[in-house]
Amino acid sequence: MRSRPAIIAAAGVAAVVVNLIVYAVGRAAGGSFVFTANGDTNEVDAVTVAGFSAVPLLIGLVVVALLTRLGSWVTRLASIVAPVLAAGTIVVMTLPADLDRTSTIALALCHLTLIPISILAIQLIKNANASPSPTGQGSEALRSGV
Repeated sequence: MRSRPAIIAAAGVAAVVVNLIVYAVGRAAGGSFVFTANGDTNEVDAVTVAGFSAVPLLIGLVVVALLTRLGSWVTRLASIVAPVLAAGTIVVMTLPADLDRTSTIALALCHLTLIPISILAIQLIKNANASPSPTGQGSEALRSGV
Protein backbone atom coordinates (compact mmCIF):
# COMPACT_ATOMS: atom_id res chain seq x y z
CA MET A 1 0.00 0.00 0.00
CA ARG A 2 1.82 3.08 -1.23
CA SER A 3 -0.96 5.59 -1.76
CA ARG A 4 -1.02 8.25 0.93
CA PRO A 5 -4.85 8.40 0.92
CA ALA A 6 -4.97 4.61 1.35
CA ILE A 7 -2.50 4.77 4.23
CA ILE A 8 -4.52 7.51 5.92
CA ALA A 9 -7.81 5.65 5.43
CA ALA A 10 -6.33 2.38 6.74
CA ALA A 11 -4.98 4.16 9.82
CA GLY A 12 -8.40 5.69 10.49
CA VAL A 13 -10.14 2.34 10.14
CA ALA A 14 -7.55 0.64 12.35
CA ALA A 15 -7.94 3.29 15.04
CA VAL A 16 -11.73 2.95 15.04
CA VAL A 17 -11.68 -0.85 15.12
CA VAL A 18 -9.05 -1.11 17.85
CA ASN A 19 -10.67 1.54 20.00
CA LEU A 20 -14.14 0.06 19.64
CA ILE A 21 -12.68 -3.22 20.88
CA VAL A 22 -11.08 -1.41 23.85
CA TYR A 23 -14.43 0.32 24.49
CA ALA A 24 -16.34 -2.99 24.33
CA VAL A 25 -13.90 -4.58 26.78
CA GLY A 26 -14.34 -1.57 29.08
CA ARG A 27 -18.13 -1.96 28.89
CA ALA A 28 -17.86 -5.69 29.55
CA ALA A 29 -15.64 -4.94 32.56
CA GLY A 30 -18.37 -2.75 34.03
CA GLY A 31 -17.43 0.71 32.80
CA SER A 32 -20.42 3.04 32.64
CA PHE A 33 -18.69 5.73 30.54
CA VAL A 34 -20.96 8.29 32.21
CA PHE A 35 -19.67 11.67 33.36
CA THR A 36 -21.05 15.08 34.25
CA ALA A 37 -20.17 18.33 32.52
CA ASN A 38 -21.73 21.68 33.34
CA GLY A 39 -24.30 19.93 35.51
CA ASP A 40 -25.45 17.61 32.70
CA THR A 41 -24.98 13.85 32.67
CA ASN A 42 -23.27 12.64 29.51
CA GLU A 43 -22.23 9.24 28.24
CA VAL A 44 -19.35 8.31 25.98
CA ASP A 45 -20.87 5.94 23.44
CA ALA A 46 -19.40 3.91 20.60
CA VAL A 47 -20.04 6.67 18.07
CA THR A 48 -18.12 9.14 20.22
CA VAL A 49 -15.22 6.71 20.60
CA ALA A 50 -15.14 6.14 16.84
CA GLY A 51 -15.26 9.87 16.10
CA PHE A 52 -12.62 10.82 18.66
CA SER A 53 -10.43 8.02 17.34
CA ALA A 54 -10.71 8.78 13.65
CA VAL A 55 -11.19 12.51 13.20
CA PRO A 56 -8.07 13.90 14.95
CA LEU A 57 -5.91 11.11 13.53
CA LEU A 58 -7.19 11.68 9.99
CA ILE A 59 -6.73 15.44 10.22
CA GLY A 60 -3.19 15.03 11.52
CA LEU A 61 -2.22 12.49 8.89
CA VAL A 62 -3.64 14.61 6.07
CA VAL A 63 -1.59 17.56 7.34
CA VAL A 64 1.52 15.35 7.47
CA ALA A 65 0.87 14.01 3.96
CA LEU A 66 0.46 17.53 2.59
CA LEU A 67 3.50 18.95 4.38
CA THR A 68 5.93 16.10 3.62
CA ARG A 69 6.75 17.91 0.39
CA LEU A 70 8.63 20.41 2.57
CA GLY A 71 11.14 17.80 3.67
CA SER A 72 11.75 14.79 5.85
CA TRP A 73 11.75 16.96 8.97
CA VAL A 74 7.95 16.96 8.77
CA THR A 75 7.64 13.24 9.40
CA ARG A 76 10.30 13.36 12.13
CA LEU A 77 8.42 16.16 13.88
CA ALA A 78 5.05 14.45 13.40
CA SER A 79 6.45 11.25 14.92
CA ILE A 80 7.11 13.26 18.09
CA VAL A 81 4.03 15.49 18.11
CA ALA A 82 1.48 12.71 17.49
CA PRO A 83 2.38 10.65 20.58
CA VAL A 84 2.61 13.79 22.74
CA LEU A 85 -0.88 14.85 21.63
CA ALA A 86 -2.33 11.36 22.08
CA ALA A 87 -0.95 11.06 25.61
CA GLY A 88 -1.54 14.71 26.45
CA THR A 89 -5.23 14.52 25.64
CA ILE A 90 -5.58 11.92 28.39
CA VAL A 91 -4.56 14.61 30.86
CA VAL A 92 -6.87 17.29 29.46
CA MET A 93 -9.89 15.20 28.43
CA THR A 94 -10.07 11.87 30.24
CA LEU A 95 -8.60 12.42 33.70
CA PRO A 96 -10.60 15.58 34.53
CA ALA A 97 -13.90 13.83 33.75
CA ASP A 98 -15.65 12.19 36.68
CA LEU A 99 -15.70 8.78 34.98
CA ASP A 100 -15.50 5.56 36.97
CA ARG A 101 -12.09 3.90 37.12
CA THR A 102 -12.84 1.28 34.45
CA SER A 103 -14.11 3.89 32.00
CA THR A 104 -11.11 6.14 32.68
CA ILE A 105 -8.67 3.29 32.02
CA ALA A 106 -10.47 2.19 28.86
CA LEU A 107 -10.63 5.71 27.44
CA ALA A 108 -6.99 6.37 28.34
CA LEU A 109 -6.08 3.17 26.49
CA CYS A 110 -8.05 4.45 23.50
CA HIS A 111 -5.81 7.52 23.47
CA LEU A 112 -2.69 5.41 23.80
CA THR A 113 -3.63 3.09 20.92
CA LEU A 114 -3.34 6.08 18.62
CA ILE A 115 0.39 6.30 19.31
CA PRO A 116 1.56 3.19 17.43
CA ILE A 117 -1.11 3.64 14.76
CA SER A 118 -0.05 7.23 14.06
CA ILE A 119 3.69 6.45 14.14
CA LEU A 120 3.24 3.55 11.71
CA ALA A 121 1.06 5.64 9.39
CA ILE A 122 3.56 8.53 9.46
CA GLN A 123 6.37 6.11 8.59
CA LEU A 124 4.32 4.64 5.74
CA ILE A 125 3.56 8.14 4.44
CA LYS A 126 7.28 8.92 4.59
CA ASN A 127 8.07 5.71 2.70
CA ALA A 128 5.35 6.44 0.14
CA ASN A 129 7.02 9.78 -0.57
CA ALA A 130 10.38 8.08 -1.02
CA SER A 131 9.02 5.27 -3.21
CA PRO A 132 10.33 5.08 -6.78
CA SER A 133 8.69 7.24 -9.37
CA PRO A 134 8.15 6.08 -12.95
CA THR A 135 11.61 7.44 -13.76
CA GLY A 136 13.13 5.14 -11.12
CA GLN A 137 14.05 7.95 -8.72
CA GLY A 138 12.38 8.50 -5.36
CA SER A 139 10.48 11.71 -4.82
CA GLU A 140 13.12 12.87 -2.30
CA ALA A 141 15.80 12.44 -4.96
CA LEU A 142 13.72 14.37 -7.47
CA ARG A 143 13.23 17.27 -5.04
CA SER A 144 16.91 17.41 -4.17
CA GLY A 145 17.92 17.38 -7.81
CA VAL A 146 19.88 14.09 -7.57
